[in-house]
Amino acid sequence: MNSPNDAAPVASPDHDAATAMWQAYTEHRGGAGLDDADYTVEHFGDTAGLADELLDIVLTGRKRATAELVSEFAHRGDPLPRIGSHWIACDSTGAPRIIIRSTALRIGPFASADAAFAFAEGEDDRTLESWQREHRRYWERTSAARGAAWSESEDIVFEYFAVVWPPEHAD
Repeated sequence: MNSPNDAAPVASPDHDAATAMWQAYTEHRGGAGLDDADYTVEHFGDTAGLADELLDIVLTGRKRATAELVSEFAHRGDPLPRIGSHWIACDSTGAPRIIIRSTALRIGPFASADAAFAFAEGEDDRTLESWQREHRRYWERTSAARGAAWSESEDIVFEYFAVVWPPEHAD
């Protein structure tokens, strides 16, 4: 941890600001999707520090993939992403920063992660070994926080994405 704030909880997303961001995005696309509610509003990670750290590496262009347990989606009552779905990524204060579009998805166990996915996730030194070490720690922690035990056999959503809004961050 770099500072005491790193383990602080992430603020709830600002849904009004996210709706305004979505409207600006859809208007830029000529109104296409204006009535489309197929997006989620969320953040990366489970702490303020991690949310901002991961968002920063997305903003630099280094991170274009993410992974999340299927059981986490179920716990929150969220649908699994699908190719073409969007999510608005917020920073640790809950402010929406970017809109992401899913470009490729697959579901598999922990052992199915490969070096190419670890590199695309852009975290740590981008190796499969560090991906495994850090995600094992992360999922053990987040599973325990919701009263579950994590297992390497659990299904994981491996998601590739593109940043589509705002224009200064879009791929």
